[in-house]
Amino acid sequence: MIQPGFSYDAAFDRNIGWLTEGEQQALRARRVAIAGMGGVGGIHLLTLARFGVGAFNISDLDRFELANFNRQVGATMATLGRPKVDAVAEMALSINPELRLKRFDKGIWPDNIDAFLDGVDLFVDGFDFFQLEVRSLVFARCAELGIPALTAAPIGMGTSFLVFVPGGMTFEQYFRFAGQSKSEQYLRFLLGFTPRALHRTYLADPTRVDLEGQRGPSTGAACALCAGVAAVEGVKLLLRRGGVRPAPYHHHYDAYRGKLVVTRHPRGNAGPLQQVKLFIGRRVFAAMSRRAVAPGAEPAVRTPLEEILHMARWAPSGDNVQPWRFQILDDSRVRVLLGDKAGANVYEYRDGEPTLLAGGTLLESLRIAASAWGRITDWRYEGGENGRHHILVTLTPNDAVSPDPLAAELSLRSVDRRRFRTRRLTMQEKAALEASLAGELAVDWHEPARQRWRMASLGARATDIRLRTPEAYPVHRDMIDWERDLSPTGIPAGAVGMNKASLAIMRWAMRGWGRLKLLNRLGATLSTAIELDYIPALSSAAFFTLRFPDGRPAPAQRADRLLRAGQAIQRFWLTASRLGLALQPSIAPLIFGHYGATATPFTADAGIRGKAAALAAALRAAFGQKADQLVFMGRLGEPFRRLPKCRSVRRPIAELQAAGDG
Repeated sequence: MIQPGFSYDAAFDRNIGWLTEGEQQALRARRVAIAGMGGVGGIHLLTLARFGVGAFNISDLDRFELANFNRQVGATMATLGRPKVDAVAEMALSINPELRLKRFDKGIWPDNIDAFLDGVDLFVDGFDFFQLEVRSLVFARCAELGIPALTAAPIGMGTSFLVFVPGGMTFEQYFRFAGQSKSEQYLRFLLGFTPRALHRTYLADPTRVDLEGQRGPSTGAACALCAGVAAVEGVKLLLRRGGVRPAPYHHHYDAYRGKLVVTRHPRGNAGPLQQVKLFIGRRVFAAMSRRAVAPGAEPAVRTPLEEILHMARWAPSGDNVQPWRFQILDDSRVRVLLGDKAGANVYEYRDGEPTLLAGGTLLESLRIAASAWGRITDWRYEGGENGRHHILVTLTPNDAVSPDPLAAELSLRSVDRRRFRTRRLTMQEKAALEASLAGELAVDWHEPARQRWRMASLGARATDIRLRTPEAYPVHRDMIDWERDLSPTGIPAGAVGMNKASLAIMRWAMRGWGRLKLLNRLGATLSTAIELDYIPALSSAAFFTLRFPDGRPAPAQRADRLLRAGQAIQRFWLTASRLGLALQPSIAPLIFGHYGATATPFTADAGIRGKAAALAAALRAAFGQKADQLVFMGRLGEPFRRLPKCRSVRRPIAELQAAGDG
């Protein structure tokens, strides 16, 4: 049908040059079958339509939903809830109104495969990753009918693709699915697509990979790359240009790493090297499935206040205890219940100062997150007792509010216990960090190697105390998460800062106080201090200490001042993150030094109390009268790698909401 105002020759004229005029007209007469109009299928259709392919058989039985927005070209607010096959077909027809489309809106099943492939010159795989049974049937039927077929998978931030041609290696001969369980088929499909696994080095959150649960992450960029390579290979096949390397050749291009790998697997997954990878993969992916997060942990749609809380919950707290719960009062007010989950342990010094400082970091996170939603924040301390505090926070819409630049760092900021580069901080970096404190706290820098060594020795004294203190043992035992690389309730073992051998020994010792005590007698405290204190200290740009510039606040002002100090600490930390710097707090010397200075009976062991007194004296010698004003300290520097593989994450909002929300 002729469409007024449309001309095929004019619409696709810019293809000429890379194609001849005759080839362009040949594409106009070709028909391509695409199964699936979701992540890759939809963009396959649109890309081939822009090449000028004139006819398609397309299939899908799903409708668009919010979870499709990150990668599926047809997913928009306008298409939400609509059948994918109809919405994407309309997009293709808006490119070429003359398209000859056959729609299979009930999907592809064994009884309609022949109809789906009728008159087709090429099959392009757009099935969901986990639809292996029908995918195998379609590829097998293509081989029987002499139809070339190709499949391109979005892998990480790249694409992996295979081409199957009549008379060549078949889909089954490459992947070897026959007689295998579903989970084994998923593994074979993945490893068949990624024999070199280029993507694994930048997988940021392994808990989102769950082959058993049929879940995995994806990106729109990878889908676009899939469409590009699939369209080019498809055009070469449709025009019989040659130059196609079909299976057993495999292609993997990873844009993130800038690498292209082409490998040849004459026996596919039956090859000896692939068999070794499958053996390892069964164990690796089984462990990943066990650690995977359950789907639906967070609601798909949140109110603006819930979105603000969702961002703000990334505030730091000692040992990742997250000592806050949220009581939502209405759409602009929330009461923060602080300290409810903190409990009493040897780290709650100065009548719960760490909890109030953590509360301040949360309040600053709320302020920054609220700015991204066009709201100003005001908070009022309502009082507290027995280590529990109530803070009323009001978040008022205001059109004049601009998003705080630090909002982007809220979920990126983390504790980094790795070695840093030793380049000196620039004057600009120091000025930005000092300005972030807004006069609430003062910063002192400790940069020369001699000063960093002195700071390391203070940390080593604290390490020795906490490993020898029986009362601290259950805190450490419960704090370290040995099972997860991303821990929502503690600190992953991989983020503690020890090497694998030391971690294995520590895991054995943490099974009982007697074991740890034996290890301490064998010199574990010294070796641990070398690994956790001295080496990191010398692999840093600087240490810093933050203090009250005008002395400790009076009792009547204490809660407000500590909360505001916590806000300043969070700004300081987020500013460091924005500057590309990593930071590791080191407040254990302050805690045990305070106990030593005040003769606080934090342990029944008199020898350990004596060590705390010696630490207090060392702090006084290092900082003089300023020692009593210190509230926070740590080290920072430029990290070698920005993205940590192991880190503390946060509880979902549903777990952080307190009973009695109204």
